[in-house]
Amino acid sequence: MENQAQHQHNVKIFIDRKELSSPSSTTGAALYVLGQVKNDYDLYEEEEGPVDDKLVPNDGQEIRLKEFAHFYSAKRDLNPGCGEL
Repeated sequence: MENQAQHQHNVKIFIDRKELSSPSSTTGAALYVLGQVKNDYDLYEEEEGPVDDKLVPNDGQEIRLKEFAHFYSAKRDLNPGCGEL
């Protein structure tokens, strides 16, 4: 276990514009906790270029983080134009 810890390093990431630090190998569930993402929100990783941002599943699957990765949370049932405030 000590060898695994030696190979693990922290990276700087941003969740909802807050600068945070996380192990480079983590899980979606850990990111939801770290970013204090509300229960009815999903977390997305911003992608470069004209592609859809990537949904981060709130589970135990391993995720490899890149230094300075940006994430944001959005209401799960967001429906633009529904007319409700």
